[in-house]
Amino acid sequence: MALYKGHETDMRRREQWRKVLDREVGRWSVLPYGELLSALATQQVYCVGFESKEYQVELEILESTSGYIHLMISVDDGSLPASILPVTHSFIRNKPPAG
Repeated sequence: MALYKGHETDMRRREQWRKVLDREVGRWSVLPYGELLSALATQQVYCVGFESKEYQVELEILESTSGYIHLMISVDDGSLPASILPVTHSFIRNKPPAG
């Protein structure tokens, strides 16, 4: 099966996105529950630089319950059509027990 001409370029682009995503997941996933909620109240889309390029990071709360929040992080570089499907990762942060 022949791949279209831009397939290799798209794969390299997505590999770069994945590096940025891994870094941002590491940054957000270590925050305690309260800090995470507080940060999400003001910051949901931002740009970061990585290896001399700029990437867009989006944060979205997928679920918010009395016991946890489920957060998704997505990364792309704004290039079309590739950015229509960004790389994503989600994680759950449990609410700490009261007391």
